[in-house]
Amino acid sequence: MRGIGLVALALLLTLSAASAERRVALVLGNSQYQHAPALPNPVRDAQAMAERLKDLDFEVVSGFDLTKLQTQTTIAQFAKQVRGADIALFFYAGHGLQVSGSNYLLPVDAALEDETSLDFEAVPVDFVLRQMSRETSIRLIFLDACRDNPLAEVLARTAGVTGAKSGLAEIPIENGGAGTLVAFATSPNQVAYDGSGEHSPFASALLAHMGETNVSITEAMNRVTADVFKATAGKQRPWINVSLTTEVVLHKIDLNAPLIVGEATAPQPEGGSDVRNATANPPGSADDAQLALNVLRQKIPKLASDDPIFFDHPIDFGDPEIDGKSIAELIKSKPRFSPVEGLDKSVWEGKHCDGCHQWNEARLCEQAKNFAANDVSVLRLQHPLGTRFKVALAKWAQGGCK
Repeated sequence: MRGIGLVALALLLTLSAASAERRVALVLGNSQYQHAPALPNPVRDAQAMAERLKDLDFEVVSGFDLTKLQTQTTIAQFAKQVRGADIALFFYAGHGLQVSGSNYLLPVDAALEDETSLDFEAVPVDFVLRQMSRETSIRLIFLDACRDNPLAEVLARTAGVTGAKSGLAEIPIENGGAGTLVAFATSPNQVAYDGSGEHSPFASALLAHMGETNVSITEAMNRVTADVFKATAGKQRPWINVSLTTEVVLHKIDLNAPLIVGEATAPQPEGGSDVRNATANPPGSADDAQLALNVLRQKIPKLASDDPIFFDHPIDFGDPEIDGKSIAELIKSKPRFSPVEGLDKSVWEGKHCDGCHQWNEARLCEQAKNFAANDVSVLRLQHPLGTRFKVALAKWAQGGCK
């Protein structure tokens, strides 16, 4: 058996216990209503959310443009699958309405011609919440169902159903129990925008912030609220009710994990074939290497200022020992760290950097260009003047080494 040596960066990652934590999601989206105008975004929103949740290690039960019967079948599948899950999640996009304080989701074949039809054609939100509450620890509910709904007007006008209107009623947190987060696309009793883009304002913000690295779900929802409020010029503000008893982070990475530079070997089939075995994310695969690079980039320190870097201008590094000094000054100063790993202190401590490196502006620019072209290289070896100095050099090169 032959092997291909792949020199790759790897990390000892601590993820959010995805392997030990069981996550199950129900994702529904309805656009093509038979008795109301079609909505352009809900199915796209739900499909994108289903893919996002799969990336976050959720088992996803999904359905799009479902009738009442199909919706019941899909919820039944979810109810069986979600038992014993650590995290249960429900996302719905489409029409919904409230009647006398109770919330209902509308399948695509709902007509709501009379009061009786509400029981047989709509899906009570509380019914879904009950399925989520069986032997689960954490429940996350996201409802983008507050759109202007003509079926609510039909029900109120022709059937004389009092309290029937668009928008959803506030869900008391006790309905979901401790360990629950409920999020509406807009405030209770208000109407949300479907949006003119690929996704609704709420779904777009949720997709952007759901599963951000090391960000709790409550902080993510704060960001979602801010994004939606801004995108709608203050006309729509998501509503969130939380009773989580522990911090929920859907994508957690230990940024203090040690770095490893090594060789990974991908197995080859017998017989001299050049086709690799079809293994899911083998060690050293392109996916692993890309994940390692992405995490490394998060470990690169930031400078205290975004101002342009010039060779002979003072720099705000964010490091008190070198703040206010220029590159020109620092290359003539004493090193803070060994220029070669393991070198005895007696060889370098107290010496001046330019005495051994023969640094000048032109040579330093070439080195800085390497850092700029391969940003994670600033982390591979400690620089005699510190990592923030290497970050400043890269930024200096990006500005043309002026």
